Amino acid sequence: MSNGSSLNEFLLLPFADTWELQLLHFSLFLGIYLAALLGNSLIITAVACDHHLHTPMYFFLLNLSLLDLGTISTTVPKSMANSLWNTSSISYSGCAAQIFFVVFFSLAEYCLLTVMAYDRFVAVCRPLHYRTLMASKACVKMAVSAWGSGFLSAVLHTGNTFSIPLCQGNVMDQFFCEIPQILKLSCSDSYLREVGVIVVTACLDFGCFIFVVLSYVQIFAAVLRIPSEQGRHKAFSMCLPHLAVVSLFVSTSFFAYLKPPSLSSRALNLVVAVLYTVVPPTLNPLIYSMRNKEFKDALRKLVRWVQCQHQ
Repeated sequence: MSNGSSLNEFLLLPFADTWELQLLHFSLFLGIYLAALLGNSLIITAVACDHHLHTPMYFFLLNLSLLDLGTISTTVPKSMANSLWNTSSISYSGCAAQIFFVVFFSLAEYCLLTVMAYDRFVAVCRPLHYRTLMASKACVKMAVSAWGSGFLSAVLHTGNTFSIPLCQGNVMDQFFCEIPQILKLSCSDSYLREVGVIVVTACLDFGCFIFVVLSYVQIFAAVLRIPSEQGRHKAFSMCLPHLAVVSLFVSTSFFAYLKPPSLSSRALNLVVAVLYTVVPPTLNPLIYSMRNKEFKDALRKLVRWVQCQHQ
């Protein structure tokens, strides 16, 4: 195969070789996908319907749930369909779309998590200026910037990746299309342009990571200066869910792309890919709702409203 234009499809890495194990994979992914759909949909509905949750923190949480739904819907349904129909193929255009949306949702989520760290920083360290700094227009601009950054990055990466000549076949060692797998199929030295774009993106991601770390250093320093134990507990309860989500997202992503080559294997690559594409969108709603009284109250109101509609 001389170049990408001659490719009609790519072959993805299946989770299992036997029909029974493929059905098991389908069932597990279906359960996880439905749990992610339910959890994130509940957050979106509760935040949209309850005026008590119309605050910057919950506005960003609604956007995070939308991005999580997009992330898990980009990879999991296709993998389930392949297992159910006993195939491993994905069309050329489908692969390009998958890479676009994976990059779009992932980078937009990372930018949004950085914005949410700033929101927590202002709430704890600059409480008197919170209403001014986190006004409605400012929050909308920050959210739009996060989504826009993900979109522009996705356009750039997808365009660069699929302009590279491919001459190493069409078989990928992953259950969905991702940029490193496409680069493995490229002709020698033809991938350097996309590698350069990846390096620039990685530097921006590292800058976001440093911003989040510095924000939380100042947040914890401010919390420890609060004289009352109740005040410290409230501040920690407000910040720890976001810190847990950031830690889960960053640790799984960093391990996936920065693990030493000696640890690479097909089985491990599959597990790591599931960790950073499937697990965070499923666990994020649980992390945010577990100890959040306001959100639990909103859910109870929503459940009572639904029950009243059916009576």
